[in-house]
Amino acid sequence: MTHTEVAEWMLAEFKKRNELYQEDAVYQIEKKFGKDFVCENDSGNTVIDKKVLKEFRKLTENLLMWESGDRYWRLREKGDPVGKRKAD
Repeated sequence: MTHTEVAEWMLAEFKKRNELYQEDAVYQIEKKFGKDFVCENDSGNTVIDKKVLKEFRKLTENLLMWESGDRYWRLREKGDPVGKRKAD
């Protein structure tokens, strides 16, 4: 399994619901693909590995926005700023 394949799985999961919550993705990635694709952040939380996120960004550029308050990805909407991937 590669980081790209995990990112492709994330995109497939997103397409099922038009949203993907980080907490759900982390849990499923660790369960399906193993600990090589998640890591612990500075706060001690388990998060998606940066290499997976990099590949996910490549696959979803200009398609998704990250909602940091609710910690999930959603479809880009008309009012979203061009060139930004994170909603304010």
